Amino acid sequence: MTTHAHIVVCDDEPDIRDTVAEYLEHHGYAVTPANAGPALREVVNSQHVDVVILDIRMPGEDGLSLARYLREHSDVAIIMLTGSAEIVDRVVGLEIGADDYVAKPVDLRELLARVKAVLRRTAASERTAEKASTPGPHQVQFGKCRFDPDAHKLYNTEGVEIAITPMEFRLLKVFSEHRGRVLNRDQLLELAHDRGWDPFDRSIDIRVSRLRKKIEVDPSKPEVIRTIRGMGYLYS
Repeated sequence: MTTHAHIVVCDDEPDIRDTVAEYLEHHGYAVTPANAGPALREVVNSQHVDVVILDIRMPGEDGLSLARYLREHSDVAIIMLTGSAEIVDRVVGLEIGADDYVAKPVDLRELLARVKAVLRRTAASERTAEKASTPGPHQVQFGKCRFDPDAHKLYNTEGVEIAITPMEFRLLKVFSEHRGRVLNRDQLLELAHDRGWDPFDRSIDIRVSRLRKKIEVDPSKPEVIRTIRGMGYLYS
């Protein structure tokens, strides 16, 4: 069996790196191990990569810095490996643009399930993009921007595409489908089909804040996606 998906496992601990790589290869994935930032950059810059499994705590350049680099230079899916108690790292990783995270010690079955989920979302996005290589007629105005849900794209007033993460796309789609309705955090995460969240963190607030920086005229005084105190968010 082969999935034709290429995964890079970047971790400075050889035991974890090799165990994860062997497990994923057993399930049909092509896997390239990387022990640090330089090796990861070399692979990503020279080969097609579908998913990067990235440890946060590494000597030298840490995983958060590498995730920021990946998000700025590619659309590769990112799954962060975090310590079980490192809530701040999880939130920061999601803010940077990671697609999901798995806590250490790593449960290989959970990791495999999250890899499959990320690949399904990526494949769905690619199929939609292929069907709509040009912006479709059904576009939604988000403040100073236009959102094209069919093409999975966000444009500024000049028609220039603004980069958005898969989760930002899903949030925009949810807001566009529930215009005028107040949605709380749990509803947003459920409607956006995000299972990689901790009900005790406030990652959704961070993601909304990132969206506001892209669509609001003045993100400090949001008028497009408004906060309804004690209730949630409203796309008005």
